[in-house]
Amino acid sequence: MIRILFTLLCLALPAHADGERAGYFDYYVMSLSWTPTWCDLTGDARHSPQCANGQGFGFTLHGLWPQYEYGGHPSYCRTIARNPSRVMSDGMADIMGTSGLAWYQWKKHGRCSGLSAANYYALSREAYATVTRPSIFRKLKQDITLPASVVEEAFLEANPTLLQNQITITCKARKIQEVRICLTKDMKLRKCGYEVSRDCSIRDAGMGMMR
Repeated sequence: MIRILFTLLCLALPAHADGERAGYFDYYVMSLSWTPTWCDLTGDARHSPQCANGQGFGFTLHGLWPQYEYGGHPSYCRTIARNPSRVMSDGMADIMGTSGLAWYQWKKHGRCSGLSAANYYALSREAYATVTRPSIFRKLKQDITLPASVVEEAFLEANPTLLQNQITITCKARKIQEVRICLTKDMKLRKCGYEVSRDCSIRDAGMGMMR
């Protein structure tokens, strides 16, 4: 009876729980957040400096997330790597909007990479540089609505080596939220797994202009 109860308990546990060992994953998902949407839905209420007029943030790096081929993603992993210094996190604000986000991404996702904090931040910056953000969205003069597929098409046009199965667009509250691009551990484009490939399909997604 004890053996049966133990087996049932193990089956009830999630396949990939928080606190896993660092470095065990299959690929990365790079998430690019459209700042005007984040500010409208979250940042303004927090009085985030990222949302101040004149900052000019467009697609910023939300995070570089270790991902399993199947079964979600690891988070808050066990690691012997030291946490980044405040100076190191401050140095990521130019592409992430705030140092606070950089620190949070390290805590939740970076520890699972198996890298040191310095190398994870460097890899995040490298990932951000691998993809060209379409300049057309920086030229918006007013808030617009558009099919979410148009955002994907713009990224594909701006990045000729990027394939449709390597990118996905997400929406939140009927607004363009994020562009997610899948990368190998050595920062090469690769096909996204099924759990990541869930495109927003609405045809009237809001996209606010940069501040």
